[in-house]
Amino acid sequence: MSAGYIWTIIIVLGIGTYLIRFSFLGLIGGKDLPEWALRHLRYTAVAVLPGLVAPLVLWPAANGGEVEPARLSAALVTFAVGLLTRNVIAAITLGGATLFGMIWLLGAY
Repeated sequence: MSAGYIWTIIIVLGIGTYLIRFSFLGLIGGKDLPEWALRHLRYTAVAVLPGLVAPLVLWPAANGGEVEPARLSAALVTFAVGLLTRNVIAAITLGGATLFGMIWLLGAY
């Protein structure tokens, strides 16, 4: 592919991304949204985060796509702590500690 073709793709994708964001932030950013829309937007992060994390836990590229106990136990601890305490910082901290502890315990790396 030529450099001009790649730059054209980058510019078109940048404009498209800008228009998508502008359609939400620029056009309705100053207006009050209805209560039903605000209620649904509250769950956006909760809906997106599992989609980002699940492939890293269930099919990690670091070990050829096989589930490993260290990542799975860290995900379960993070989920359980978050569910029980409703504290994001505690969930992340204990999940990370579990991951590093399991890696050390199992000698995975």
